[in-house]
Amino acid sequence: MTDQLRVTTMNVLDLRQADGAHRRGVIREGIRALQPDLVALQEVGSEAGIDDVEDLLGGGWHIAAHPRWGEDGVGAALASRWPVGEVRSADLKVTERTKQTPWCGVVVAEIHAPEPLGTFVVAHHKPSWPYGCERERELQAVECARLVEGFAGDDQHVVLLGDFDAEPDSASIRFWTGRQSLEGVSVAYRDAWDALYPSEPGHTFSPRDNVLAAEGCSEEEPPRRIDYVMVRCDRDGPPRLRVTDCRRVLVEPVAGTQASDHYGVFAELTLPPRTRRSGSAGHSRSGRSAGAA
Repeated sequence: MTDQLRVTTMNVLDLRQADGAHRRGVIREGIRALQPDLVALQEVGSEAGIDDVEDLLGGGWHIAAHPRWGEDGVGAALASRWPVGEVRSADLKVTERTKQTPWCGVVVAEIHAPEPLGTFVVAHHKPSWPYGCERERELQAVECARLVEGFAGDDQHVVLLGDFDAEPDSASIRFWTGRQSLEGVSVAYRDAWDALYPSEPGHTFSPRDNVLAAEGCSEEEPPRRIDYVMVRCDRDGPPRLRVTDCRRVLVEPVAGTQASDHYGVFAELTLPPRTRRSGSAGHSRSGRSAGAA
């Protein structure tokens, strides 16, 4: 039985670059120490017989890969300790400019966790990264939201996570957190970091502090928070999963090795007491949410 969900998202920076051999060990040990149930990884690949996801996480995971991978074999994947049911995906090719970001995409999966948590839905979202592509990120957020709402029932828990390449005050993140609509669509998700630390920046990409992030960036490029864990809210208010912990992980170098140019985000989500007593409501997708309409 479990009433707790531990999740991690991390952009690992292509492990063929920037001293990847040493970074691989740092990331592997860092993620495994967290003992997550769900992991969303970006910029993973496979080379010389080494599959990054399997190597970083170990065996026994259920994997749902993203639909688009670059010609260099780099992409993103979602991993679950628990069995994965139905999976849907979208390549997020929303404009011609998305050709610049060949491995953007989203995968939405049904996860069969033990009771009382029960079956829930998770979406691993990776929109376009360039600064000037906020229009693409807006359209990609809407497409992802519609995919989730057509898949998850009103009574199911929904977890959304990944490298969104957008700051909290951007239109795409304002959309996700229910502060504005886009394309006639509105949804509401609780940002796990903001739920616990609303006045703290929580930067996950920081050229001023992270030597790998600084490479290729100008000295004027500001730090920013662009990696997220979110939980879908009920129609009448808060989400059914309570955020009990959220923190940046793999921040400090280990023996001089910085894990990645991004910091990871870890969150612990727990059923509130009333849900724990009555058992999980999320057993099926027979009911469809109209939240994204």
